[in-house]
Amino acid sequence: MTELSLTDPTTYPRKVLFVAGAGRSGTSTMAGLMRLMGLHVPQPEVVADETNPKGFGEPRWVVDHHDRLLKEALVQVSDSRPEAWFETGRVATREPERIATAEWLESHFQVSPELVVKDPRLGWFLGLWRVAAVRTGATPVFATMLRAPSEVVGSKQTYYANRLGSAHLAASWLNMMLHTERGTRESVADGGRVFVRYEDLLTDWVKTSMYVAETLQLQHVLHADSEQIRDGHRFVDPNLRRMSQSLDDLGLPPRLHELTGSTWEELNKLADPGGDTPAVHEALDQLREAYVDLYEESAAISRSSVVAAEQRLKRQRSDAPPPAPSGADRIPHGVRAAIPPSVRRGLRKVAGRERPA
Repeated sequence: MTELSLTDPTTYPRKVLFVAGAGRSGTSTMAGLMRLMGLHVPQPEVVADETNPKGFGEPRWVVDHHDRLLKEALVQVSDSRPEAWFETGRVATREPERIATAEWLESHFQVSPELVVKDPRLGWFLGLWRVAAVRTGATPVFATMLRAPSEVVGSKQTYYANRLGSAHLAASWLNMMLHTERGTRESVADGGRVFVRYEDLLTDWVKTSMYVAETLQLQHVLHADSEQIRDGHRFVDPNLRRMSQSLDDLGLPPRLHELTGSTWEELNKLADPGGDTPAVHEALDQLREAYVDLYEESAAISRSSVVAAEQRLKRQRSDAPPPAPSGADRIPHGVRAAIPPSVRRGLRKVAGRERPA
């Protein structure tokens, strides 16, 4: 490879960095740093707000795309059901969705050969994005952010006013992280994957980012200049780690507490150099199976709560007032009769209620 090809971005091979992980785990910080180092975040982006004042690093199209698919699959963003993965997989394997996703990626490769795509909903659709990247001639690579589950739960409760409680949020973290790890595993022998501790990113973002770039061969990051490094220092705030509660503070049911702690311990091993090993994979497989068993047992025991909720919903629907009359029906018959027929037809046409001939 010539010196020109090492420094000329137009010669870089196509690559998509997918930033995955549970919401509030540092995915925005990672995506924002990759953007400052030269990777392209497809525009337009989701606008920053008080929950993330430095920006989300999320393409608007991706968020809307995922929201639509989740709605169709009847899956929540933070869904603790193991079967939710089957439902999202069912809608994501449809050929029209694969075509639309690949076409969207292709359009942004006209801007840059290295893209970064991030959204907390991404984990539900890893296969869809992998197929789309390959169809555009790009290499898909994955960076999964790791943050202590107690901090993720605390952050969601603080910024999202979640009413479902710590147990649900911990279970949804388990469900997301265990399946995301499994869903990116084949990338170990393909384009590559990394697991990044949020704490490491805040403590020494340069070292951590360069480790990501070297492992995944992100050319823009490897050839970042001094001004980009200065921008990175201004962007990363070590005080972003505002949650300090422990797993004990969540008051989880004993078995859920045990599974959450063990999963966090095994995931942490993946973030160490050389830690992405078959032994860790096997341990995580066993934890995933144990979580499925726990969820199924819990669902069987709580069936009465589900039935009660369904009955309350039916009662609410039956007690709901009838729909308000349409605009025309609110007009007294005598007044409508006084309006010339030609005028009434014109008004119906404007309102989109034209009657067939």
